[in-house]
Amino acid sequence: MSRADAVERETLADICAAAEAQGCNLVFETELPDLDRIMAVIPASLNAQFLVDADPTDRLVALATARRARDGVFHDVARDDAMERIDRLQEEVARISRLLGDLAGHRGGLPGTPTGYISRTEDLSDYPEQVRTPSRDFTAMPRSFVPEERTLDRQRAKAVRRMLRQRRMREQYFPADLFADPAWDMLLDLYAARLERQPVSVSSLCIAAAVPATTALRWIKTMTDAGLFVRGDDPQDGRRIFIALAEGAYDALARYFEALEE
Repeated sequence: MSRADAVERETLADICAAAEAQGCNLVFETELPDLDRIMAVIPASLNAQFLVDADPTDRLVALATARRARDGVFHDVARDDAMERIDRLQEEVARISRLLGDLAGHRGGLPGTPTGYISRTEDLSDYPEQVRTPSRDFTAMPRSFVPEERTLDRQRAKAVRRMLRQRRMREQYFPADLFADPAWDMLLDLYAARLERQPVSVSSLCIAAAVPATTALRWIKTMTDAGLFVRGDDPQDGRRIFIALAEGAYDALARYFEALEE
């Protein structure tokens, strides 16, 4: 385990290169303001976990996950609460993947669902069997009534942001953990950001998840592994990466909101 924000960028890159060459798993601990800088250095191919303002339980879960990935198999007699939390996380992401897959026209789940649930059999951007919404013909309508795609996107984005604000308002009247649903909050935030043509950094997405940053990072990694999120470099700043929706997840959310508006 390494305190990432105390390591120089070049040294951190060397550590990652050595760990990748040796097939090691790494656990990094940092603070939220340094998170984007740290994650930009860590290659996506490296099996790394990130802790932000971690408590002992977070460290235990991270170390247990790293050890399980390293050893490959754990016997049931060695299972503990940390392992149960990891399994529940994978099961929940698989459930979300199947739900979004159904909305997008895929039976079984989206490509990239974690191994043991649904295997990846096609490229994330290629959905040949996907059911498309019938196109709407506005040719008979006056030009002043023809909706512009950009205007519709802005209206949809406002509706999504309003939904997120309403979800946060509940925390003023009830315990926040009563409604904790970081996967859905992150999906909504990324969907609104895409409609707004705005990139989303890792730290920003952690804040949108409305759970501790370490928990949000674990969700981001699992959702990325499941093919729901994709990573991308910031072309203006090599010290940051962006998180976005995969095409299948975006299409499923678009259909979901179309159904709500009917």
